Amino acid sequence: MIIGLLTAVAASACYGTGSVLQAVGSRKSARQEAAKASSAGVTQHGGPSLSSTAKAAVTWEFMVGTVLDFIGFGLGALAARLLPLFLSQTVISANLVITAVLSIKLLGIRLNRAEWTSIGVVCGALVLLATAAGPEGSGHTPIAAHWWLLAASVVLIGGGTLLVRLLGGRAAILAGLLSGLGFGALGVGVRVLNGVAPFHLPSLLGDPALYAILVAGIGGMYLHTVALQIGSVNGATAALVVGETVVPGMLGVLWLGDSSRPGFAWVAALGFVVAVAGAVAVAWFGEPEPETEPGSPAAGERHTEVAAR
Repeated sequence: MIIGLLTAVAASACYGTGSVLQAVGSRKSARQEAAKASSAGVTQHGGPSLSSTAKAAVTWEFMVGTVLDFIGFGLGALAARLLPLFLSQTVISANLVITAVLSIKLLGIRLNRAEWTSIGVVCGALVLLATAAGPEGSGHTPIAAHWWLLAASVVLIGGGTLLVRLLGGRAAILAGLLSGLGFGALGVGVRVLNGVAPFHLPSLLGDPALYAILVAGIGGMYLHTVALQIGSVNGATAALVVGETVVPGMLGVLWLGDSSRPGFAWVAALGFVVAVAGAVAVAWFGEPEPETEPGSPAAGERHTEVAAR
């Protein structure tokens, strides 16, 4: 349990730091696009084009943030194998707190009293969860369920990406929710993946859950990048946290046999709800976005709390 918690905290730190660096890279790319006064960086619906998203992804800040994301992914995958999903995913989603603190230095964002209070609520809720968590379930599921997970991931990412592109600049909240659901599907896939312990390469490569992890992970990262590019993403950040924690947490309990300690079910439920609510509050009470003149280099650049994974 202790090793799993430390692993989840380390994954959270990597994700939180990576999100801030990715936001810095996205802002730099947005300024460059705005300075060119070109419409090539947006779709006809007002959202970021694939080329502008790709340009954001090749800034050095974004690339370093992506490396931290991959490290966080490895640590998060290990945590998902060692802890109940309602605990591991909630601890990892607390990267929003790390993002909020680092953004003070790197993005010049000032946290207000409500945000600091929300951060304290999240920390307290994580203590409740750690106290109440029991042994994780076996994770053994029929192979048909792995195919369903792959199909759901393809529909989620493929259909979601198309919908986000159609909605354009109005899709910040949807992009955040879909990226969170993608990361949640990734966590479930890691948990049920065959051929890991003991390691057996043919079983690993033949498991549809492996490809669900790849689809959900890559697609979730793309949608996360889009959310970082679109306007104010306070609501998108909240949606990401909900998608990343609530759905896999429920699946862990209902499908994979995760449980709390005897007599501590109400503590686990309370901690889970309070942690999600606190994370949403951190995003919701973020510093409002200052107005900028249309066409200025800062136009389209968000000055609010950045999204976390």
